[in-house]
Amino acid sequence: MNEWFVREILCHEAALRRYVLRAWPNPSDVPDICHDVYVRIYESAAGALPQSPRSFLFTTARHLMIDRARRSRIVSIELIEDLDALNVLIDPLSPERRLTARQQLQHLSVALNGLPRQCREVLWLQRVEGLSQQEIGSRLDIAVATVQKHALKGIRRLAELFYGGAQTGPGEQQRNVTSESAHGK
Repeated sequence: MNEWFVREILCHEAALRRYVLRAWPNPSDVPDICHDVYVRIYESAAGALPQSPRSFLFTTARHLMIDRARRSRIVSIELIEDLDALNVLIDPLSPERRLTARQQLQHLSVALNGLPRQCREVLWLQRVEGLSQQEIGSRLDIAVATVQKHALKGIRRLAELFYGGAQTGPGEQQRNVTSESAHGK
């Protein structure tokens, strides 16, 4: 495995660095991104070696950068300066709003813990960790169709718990659940 990794993956290190440097806005992140790519590839290749290692390397790098960008919570300094210039007052959370938020979080925790194990794992990996269905299937060693089935089942159960059985049949009006809230948006 180590010989394969050096021969098929590490030989492309310079090209990978150039690729990440061109695509990623912060050059200081390039070594960390390359390291994370290597870790993902090594772990994935432990199960089965890819047929096209170079293609797999750059596809993995692309997906990792997309995941990082999706999870990024960075707010630009220019935006902060623009907000300061507006001199907008921020309304702090009232004790009532904090209590409501805490109760909703507890309700969600109970609802998630009430889901079957695989439904809960799929929803967590999808909604919290931001993994794709293919990545979830690989991690849990299940088919993508099974990932989809568990995600749908979990979302339906959560919607039923939160919105009092808001599942509707054809032609019926939906109570309290919009398409966006059912998908966690």
